[in-house]
Amino acid sequence: MDPRPPLSPALAAALRAAVGPDGLITEPDRLLAYEGDALTTMRGRPRAVVLPRSRDELIAAVAALRDAGEPFTPRGSGTGLSGGAVAFDSVVVGTARMTRILELDPDERTARVEPGVVTARISEAAARSGLRFLPDPASASACTIGGNVAMNSGGPHCLKYGVTSDHVLGLEVVLPDASTAWLGRGEDGGLDLGGLFIGSEGTLGIASRILVGLATAPAAVRALLAVFPGLGPAGAAVSAVFERGVVPVALEIIDRATIEVVEASIFAAGLPRDAEAALVVECEGDPADIAADLEVVAEACRAEGATEVRTAASEAERLAIWRARKKAYGALGRAAPDVLVQDAVVPRTELARLLPAIEEVARRHGLRLANFFHAGDGNLHPNLLFDRRDPDQVARVERASSEIMALCVETGGTITGEHGVGLDKVRYMRLLFGEEELAAMRAVRAALDPEGRANPGKLLPPE
Repeated sequence: MDPRPPLSPALAAALRAAVGPDGLITEPDRLLAYEGDALTTMRGRPRAVVLPRSRDELIAAVAALRDAGEPFTPRGSGTGLSGGAVAFDSVVVGTARMTRILELDPDERTARVEPGVVTARISEAAARSGLRFLPDPASASACTIGGNVAMNSGGPHCLKYGVTSDHVLGLEVVLPDASTAWLGRGEDGGLDLGGLFIGSEGTLGIASRILVGLATAPAAVRALLAVFPGLGPAGAAVSAVFERGVVPVALEIIDRATIEVVEASIFAAGLPRDAEAALVVECEGDPADIAADLEVVAEACRAEGATEVRTAASEAERLAIWRARKKAYGALGRAAPDVLVQDAVVPRTELARLLPAIEEVARRHGLRLANFFHAGDGNLHPNLLFDRRDPDQVARVERASSEIMALCVETGGTITGEHGVGLDKVRYMRLLFGEEELAAMRAVRAALDPEGRANPGKLLPPE
């Protein structure tokens, strides 16, 4: 889609005054880098990109856009996977240069940070005090906490520790009219306004400061790898682990296509290339309790047909397994130019039946599928590999994606677990919500953004 004409001289001048000459990008060749996020199927050229370095600059930029009646699209580091940062006919407001950890309080176990802080940096800073930030998206080394708040991101360890909203204690936000508000979590009574904002995907404003809770580091951590002859048995093992009373901190499934790609990359971790599926299970806490839990996990896996079960022999081996899992999405670039990844959540008990059904959808449409996901909470990430330069492949990917999402909803699932709705999944919102529910959501959005300028076209389908 072609953007509108360039910014008016008055708006360009106001934005430069707000963020400095180096904080405004209008050159067409430089705007190319901001046409999309990590979901390569959707692209939109922004009219301009504004990159504030501070809270005051962010407020001034939003005020300039308000005065001009200009829509804007908030953006973190562009690692999102739902098209949430794709700017159609709007100005991108990026927070990636707001990178300060303003305060870290070991006694209160909190950190106050700007939205552009890379997520992994919070744990790195907290580690000096024996603390950590529990949410760990696979892209934690690149994504920012502001983007995590916008999409309510999760990660492998959300199985036991929850998603971003479970660890945000409060936040200051810049609303579309450039006013600011501190949103608490209702802990002292009243509404959980922070909870309303988290996961709103930039449609209610932009977080400018975020207060997060920290947790103590565990006494010990160990990981187990189980190899299976198929995705179905691996999915059955997930339910078997829980039936035996063990709740790991993480429980991930990786299929053969993913293993082959990862093992051929710099992230190789010695995973068995002939495995049809592998299950990664991690437990932490008291060493004796971990040993007992992993023995139960191993027994459950063998009962469901695991052909091999092994525990990481060292911390280096454990980290290598996790590096292979967390870098799997990036490694898929070796297999195809483009990937469409979905993000449905289904009941764990449906995994053994649903995983082969998803494989069948891909086969029927003549597409390659790579599957790795957070099996413990049923958060699926089927990756369809294709080349977006081929219209036929794009059409088949879109049809397959729609069928997969419908399958997940039919099993009692939902359309997103951690990637958000964004632009990609707006079309699926009516699979879950009736018009009255959607109208209530639109009313909340209209109360804070009556002109609809904040991230237009995202999250909520049009009436």
